[in-house]
Amino acid sequence: MHVSYFARALDSGRLIVTAEFLPPRGSDPDAVARSAAALPETLDAVIVPDNPYEILSSALSAALLVQRTGRARAVMTMTTRDRNRLALMSEALGAAALGVPAILCVTGNHQSLGICPSAASANDLDSIQCVRMLKGMILHGSGPDGSRIEPRPELHVGAVVEPGLRPMELNLLRMRKKIAAGADFLMTGPVFDLETFRVWIEAVRAAGFDRRVPIIPAVLPLASAAEARKLRDRGLYGPVPVDAVSRLERAGDPGEAGLDMASHLAAELKEMPGVRGIHILGSGCAPRIGDLIERAGIGARDLQAVL
Repeated sequence: MHVSYFARALDSGRLIVTAEFLPPRGSDPDAVARSAAALPETLDAVIVPDNPYEILSSALSAALLVQRTGRARAVMTMTTRDRNRLALMSEALGAAALGVPAILCVTGNHQSLGICPSAASANDLDSIQCVRMLKGMILHGSGPDGSRIEPRPELHVGAVVEPGLRPMELNLLRMRKKIAAGADFLMTGPVFDLETFRVWIEAVRAAGFDRRVPIIPAVLPLASAAEARKLRDRGLYGPVPVDAVSRLERAGDPGEAGLDMASHLAAELKEMPGVRGIHILGSGCAPRIGDLIERAGIGARDLQAVL
């Protein structure tokens, strides 16, 4: 079986560095090449979202186009909100055939929250069930209907966890289920408050989850105080500190202030026991990803040097 670079990075024990790569709004393949050109070549992978906040080009096509540029390795996100198990299975097989090394399974926000309120959702499987289905295909060559799959797809499968979710017992229960379903790696939503994350990662380590699967927290360079207030009001990712909002309000260049705060968070997170990598969100600031990596001291080393 071929072992992908991303799989070897997960197994290497070193710090993993990934970044978000948003598919284009239109159908111009050159738009992907232009955006990919701004990405640092030291990234272990880029994560291509699947219609996170608006209708975009498919994550599968964008992942393939990114890899064809030779600039980065692409991990495809697959949202269960929009597909039943037949479509999820078919798309996973297509991704494996096209050389995509991994799939990140997410349930997705409800369409009524803004993406397309009039659309019907599938929600045949949630992200935990999707991970379990894909691992059955990968490990046993069997589909959800018991059908045989040959050759088995060569994929790693990831899922998302939220450090800000409370109560902690529910948080750890969902995390336990994702690991038991077969998740090969876990990524978090954006971390804004170090103390909230520290409490969570200590609970995760006490449960022994960090020894079973790589955990990769995300940072998001905030572009404005308005963006920070919106995230704080939605309350999806734990508290956005009041002093962070105030700093963005006072800043002459809010984008620079947001980048500096995210760099500081990344530098602190990478030193925490139980953390195996850093994921950089915010596709609109792709040219600044290299700046964040340099400031935080999280540049990926050549994989061959650590294997």
